[in-house]
Amino acid sequence: MTTSERVLTGERADLTQTLGRHRGFLRHTVRGLTDEQAAARTTVSELCLGGLIKHVAVTEERWMRFAVGGAEAMQGEPLDWANGFRMVDGESLAGLLDRYAEVAARTDELIATLDLDASHPLPVAPWFEPGASWSVRRVLLHLIAETAQHAGHAGHADILREAIDGSKTMG
Repeated sequence: MTTSERVLTGERADLTQTLGRHRGFLRHTVRGLTDEQAAARTTVSELCLGGLIKHVAVTEERWMRFAVGGAEAMQGEPLDWANGFRMVDGESLAGLLDRYAEVAARTDELIATLDLDASHPLPVAPWFEPGASWSVRRVLLHLIAETAQHAGHAGHADILREAIDGSKTMG
């Protein structure tokens, strides 16, 4: 049974709907853009709207691997830090959005089925407290915050889009 066939209630519904809303803001921000516009760097950084879609999809996918199997499962394929926030040859906005939709669908399935209280030790990294663990719930809250930070009103995506053509997600 898929999430679309299942009726989520309570906390699971709240988490799914909130994450979905912020994903929607991010997708809305890139509506109507060409691949060239989505790849345009409108600030001094390497960040572009297509790269932002790619980054959020990769981040969501990695954290959900952590939610399922812990730090080892999070590793997967090595991150391409140099190209993680930009579009590279062969990437299209449509392709990045399709990939993001696949990741989102998988996450929604996991929200419906995982034990939200299950917990795993965080990977060793200077930005995590040594020995700390996160529950699946905490991972989902982190993904909501991460997605909201990049999307929505005055988020990274809005700033980049406004520099392209003056459009904003809200207003």
